[in-house]
Amino acid sequence: MKMTPMIETFVMHFGEMGSRWGFNRTVGQMYALLVITKDPISANEIAEALSISRGNVSMGLKELQSWQLIQLQHKPADRKDYFQTNGSIWDMANRVFEERRKREMDPTLSLLRDILLDTPANEQEQHAQDKLKEVHDLLEGITKWSSELQRLSPEKLDTLMKLGSGVGKVLDMKDKLLKRTNE
Repeated sequence: MKMTPMIETFVMHFGEMGSRWGFNRTVGQMYALLVITKDPISANEIAEALSISRGNVSMGLKELQSWQLIQLQHKPADRKDYFQTNGSIWDMANRVFEERRKREMDPTLSLLRDILLDTPANEQEQHAQDKLKEVHDLLEGITKWSSELQRLSPEKLDTLMKLGSGVGKVLDMKDKLLKRTNE
């Protein structure tokens, strides 16, 4: 499989972004290739397109399967395994976010909860606990909010994103109305 310059640019960039999202560069490149390829492709085709070893492809495919980002396909009369993405781009975003939450947010929230249960030994620790409570509450709020977003359909998420700053304007109007009713 030969990549065009446009496809190669995207695949290489996605690999760099993947390393920031929680998986290595090669796995990111493999996923990008699967995202933009119309038909399921074999591990050998992935290895050829990305100029990487078949063993590296095999490990990357296992990681992508563990994230539930790809699925295995079979073709009639062909013994090879073929792979394609599992779901839409919205599904991918939800899975990546969920995996990041499990790996990053949950352990941090757990640590913060444990620290907040301790009795502060002095004023400095009390101040630290107060600040850690703020961090905890922020992360807890983000986690709850993102869970609610994940329950929305892609169409509703798209609409919500298109509202953009309009949501802030609606909230400002609500505050003004509440202020008037309280006066």
